[in-house]
Amino acid sequence: MIKKFIHKLLGKKAADTAAPATVRGKLHLGKRVEVPQSEHGIDVSLVDERAIKVVRTLTDAGYEAYIVGGAVRDLLLGLRPKDFDVATNATPEQVKALFRRAFIIGRRFRIVHVVFGRGREHEVIEVSTFRAYLDASAAEQVNGNEKTSKADLAGKSHVVDASGRVLRDNVWGPQIEDAARRDFTINAMYYDPQREIVVDYHGGIKDVKKRLLRMIGDPETRYREDPVRIIRAIRFAAKLGFEIEPKTREPMHRMAALLDNVPASRMFDEMIKLLQTGHALASLEQLRKEGLHRGVFPILDVVLDEQQRHDGRERFVQLALADTDRRVAEGKPVAPSFMLACLLWHDVLDRWERRQSAGEHPFPALQGAIDEVFDARVGDISGRGKLAADMREIWMMQPRFDKRVGNAPYTLVEQPRFRAGFDFLRLRADAGEVDAELAQWWEAFSQADEHRRRQLIEQAREQDSRRREAGEGAPAAKKRRRRRRKPQAVATPAADAADAG
Repeated sequence: MIKKFIHKLLGKKAADTAAPATVRGKLHLGKRVEVPQSEHGIDVSLVDERAIKVVRTLTDAGYEAYIVGGAVRDLLLGLRPKDFDVATNATPEQVKALFRRAFIIGRRFRIVHVVFGRGREHEVIEVSTFRAYLDASAAEQVNGNEKTSKADLAGKSHVVDASGRVLRDNVWGPQIEDAARRDFTINAMYYDPQREIVVDYHGGIKDVKKRLLRMIGDPETRYREDPVRIIRAIRFAAKLGFEIEPKTREPMHRMAALLDNVPASRMFDEMIKLLQTGHALASLEQLRKEGLHRGVFPILDVVLDEQQRHDGRERFVQLALADTDRRVAEGKPVAPSFMLACLLWHDVLDRWERRQSAGEHPFPALQGAIDEVFDARVGDISGRGKLAADMREIWMMQPRFDKRVGNAPYTLVEQPRFRAGFDFLRLRADAGEVDAELAQWWEAFSQADEHRRRQLIEQAREQDSRRREAGEGAPAAKKRRRRRRKPQAVATPAADAADAG
């Protein structure tokens, strides 16, 4: 409390603002500048009350605490941040002791999750401790990565691998060093919602105004510390519409090979962030612009490789990503399983057709095609339980939409994942892959009462009869080949797959 009283008495300005620029190793640590509300213009009403409560609880206990990172950047842009992170000089154990529901997580970076609310409505404020800036020469070095070097990493706080990638970073330090070890200037600012000041060490406010993405320190060294910063640069540039500063851009392409050493699970998470922040189309374009559209994400190789675009694949993927961007903009949830199912659908379709051409029954052929795609494109990520199961269910549901008579429609609309499967069907119809009438029929059926449903089934039966009389009952393989010759047509799954499903 004495510490807090002194801070309030002095406003922390006398001691902090005058702090000179400092150099640690090869990195310029910057100079602390406190920017008042009259200059930064942040509207405190955009700040989540729970984040303010976390800051207040920490400062009341005598610690320093600030909203940090992307939330400050977004506030400066006049946006309401989706997530709020807090940085403090309290250790994880000290933070945990102040909150009833707080959990220390992570090994590479130990942080605290402070949880508010329960169930789906819960909110997590992530609290990190100020970290010291330590270059690779000051760290312990091990071979391998997090998985292969678990025994060597046990009990250690600051470790790098042979390439300079940071495997552990849990050495606490002052705020000035915490700012220096962050990646970009626009993510290295600290906002005090109580005094309404922004603490800026590296000209982040100026770069936000210039819409410039600039790395703190030597870009090549920082990419070696964490190669995922290459992907983060692309994501921020696409999301914010910022230009990447030339020195920050220059090493990106030639250092992309370092991404091969990043665990697949972390790369998968980065890909999801790239595609689910509401700027998926811009992110893919930015990948192309930087020459990183091949070889970085195996899943995206299928989508971005020019030679593999065929039969409406490009249109289908563009519609899927545009729909994802729209949903994010409207504040609606976006399921990773649905998006990935869209990205890999044509790969599944190709393999499914080849298996049927070889004489396999449609239903086991589809199952086998899905297994092949998981093995070739998704790898061990397919073991993520529900994600893989949801993707498989969306795909396996598609041939079942062809059967609109008997009890099949009633059974299908009762499926827990029906809406996701139907949305996928509607996307296929928008891309010209299936008849729009089919999607319209299922939408009407899913919303109709019992009497109207019987009418719709009868209409579907009559349509099927007319098609058979018109000679449209040719074998499924011939129908697929005939449709493949049409500019916007892709094979429609055979109806007998629905019987087996």
